[in-house]
Amino acid sequence: MADPEIKSYEPHHESQSAAVTESRPVRWVVMGTAFVFLAVFLLLPLIVVFHEALAKGIGAYTEALSGPDTRSAIRLTLLVAAISVPLNVIFGISAAWAIAKFEFKGKAFLTTLIDLPFSVSPVISGLVYVLLFGAQGLLGEWLRAHGIVILFAVPGIVLATIFVTFPFVARELIPLMQEQGNGDEEAALSLGATGWQAFWYVTLPNVKWGLLYGVLLCNARAMGEFGAVSVVSGHIRGLTNTMPLHVEILYNEYNAVGAFAVASLLAGLALVTLVLKTLLEMRYGAEIAATRGH
Repeated sequence: MADPEIKSYEPHHESQSAAVTESRPVRWVVMGTAFVFLAVFLLLPLIVVFHEALAKGIGAYTEALSGPDTRSAIRLTLLVAAISVPLNVIFGISAAWAIAKFEFKGKAFLTTLIDLPFSVSPVISGLVYVLLFGAQGLLGEWLRAHGIVILFAVPGIVLATIFVTFPFVARELIPLMQEQGNGDEEAALSLGATGWQAFWYVTLPNVKWGLLYGVLLCNARAMGEFGAVSVVSGHIRGLTNTMPLHVEILYNEYNAVGAFAVASLLAGLALVTLVLKTLLEMRYGAEIAATRGH
């Protein structure tokens, strides 16, 4: 019985050793290609953004960021993120909990719907809201009769942002909850805990790092979304322009310093997101390693 077990692991070790014993030229070519790709498509654009933003000095940079339209775009971006991210957290946790922990009719269909924003262009999703809530849309006449404004206002921007960002939290939690199984929750229930207590004190702590990771990705997409928001915002300066839309307007007006100044804020948020993402991955990986060690 011992020989088959030993033989079954031998190919795995051989493949691992083969992967790390490639010739030095091959390794240098592979690493060089990766570093050149990162430099050209990641580092160089970031350098250009900050260089152009500061091309006329720090005074012009701060002046560009202190304009009323820029401040309005920043406030609107933060407001939209502050509304859409918590709603997506609630939906993501609920959907992941239902899909991973229960069996019900329509489960596969719900999973497919969660993936829908990944397969539909953001511009198309924005057009759908126009067809629903526009003046000539399905609900346009009713909304106008009741004095409700959705398109070309904050509600439309929030709805479009929620649509393009709602898969992130759910997609991070579903495989994590499925891997953990129901054992911990069943043990808690057998000891007298209620369903809510089992969720709050068992399920949620077990997925906290995955949840934070999903929230981070969701927030980054919410602040940087352009396509769907562009369709439903109306581009009303000082009212419905988020930071990405404001960058486009400034650039089209040949205000390079202003455009790149706002873009540098978005780039800075992306860098902060990247750092936090790396820290979460390290922390989550360390926790998994410690758990498996026990």
